Amino acid sequence: MKVSILGLGLTSLTLAKLLVNKGIKVDIFSEKKIKEINKIQTLGISKSNIDFFNENILNIEKFLWNIDKIEIFSENFKNEKLLNFENNKCLFSIIKNKELYNYLFKNLKKNKLFQIKKNITFNSLKKNNYKLIFNCDTSHSITKKFFYKKIDKDYKSFAYISIIEHKKITNNIASQIFTEKGPLAFLPISNTETSVVYSVKGDEKINFENLIKKYNRKYEIYKIKEFISIPIKSSNLRSYYYKNIIAFGDLLHKLHPLAGQGFNMTIRDIKKIHELIEFKNQHGLDLDSSICADFEKNSKSNNYLFSNGIDLIYEFFNLENKLNTNVISKSVKFLGKNEIIKNFFIRSADNGIII
Repeated sequence: MKVSILGLGLTSLTLAKLLVNKGIKVDIFSEKKIKEINKIQTLGISKSNIDFFNENILNIEKFLWNIDKIEIFSENFKNEKLLNFENNKCLFSIIKNKELYNYLFKNLKKNKLFQIKKNITFNSLKKNNYKLIFNCDTSHSITKKFFYKKIDKDYKSFAYISIIEHKKITNNIASQIFTEKGPLAFLPISNTETSVVYSVKGDEKINFENLIKKYNRKYEIYKIKEFISIPIKSSNLRSYYYKNIIAFGDLLHKLHPLAGQGFNMTIRDIKKIHELIEFKNQHGLDLDSSICADFEKNSKSNNYLFSNGIDLIYEFFNLENKLNTNVISKSVKFLGKNEIIKNFFIRSADNGIII
């Protein structure tokens, strides 16, 4: 069997590795040159997704930094702790984008089932008789032709991302602070480095370094590396496929970064593809375009609910800032004392389940 993947990003390489592991030939096409992966961007990956990744895609354990506890604060509540989630066996892990991308790329280049090819048109794709085409390229001509109908939301915010170097500490606690400008996350990546992601409302220029220092609670900072800023938008595609072409990755869904669930949702979609292929193989069925409809049926509703759940969390705390009250924070702190509710949120974040 031969499939193609459009795009050469992290989603494309992760999906390609899963497919070649199953003995499927993969051709990757891209209309853009390979860009240097930014050194400061990081990903949070849930425990269940790490287990799946290590078992079915590639063992990435040596690149992971495990997080055992998450603490949630609110500026409207005098910066007091509202919630904390703990798990001695690891809640989730942080990995640098560049390290994961390079590891996947180097591994795939050694595989005879994997090839990178030049730009390709829709008509050329049809002539190559690919059983399935996974479109991971949000700007590809095929995207503009078949996958343009979606539900969009512009948060009118920017995510400022950097890494701070600091004095060595035991660094396994992630923290998130809901500030008047937006959510700010400190995400440990080693005992001497921590990733910082600050989602700031508005498009005015900010003094990022001063804001980090203002909300920093525990780090003796030596250096704040150069930062990047990315506009924050969310989207949900209305239709997941066209004939034998499956939309994938950010083309399917984009989230607000406050919960770090974007790549986790993509891994869960890859799990669905894995399960569908396994089912076909076990029952002696051909791997054909029927997978497209099955994938949409099994993924779309939960993806939509989960992405809207993340949006609800953002708007929940945003409303508190608009009303200039701490009633919502008080309610969250009260609910956070209930272990059943806390365990529900941990399971939801780990498995991507809202209901």
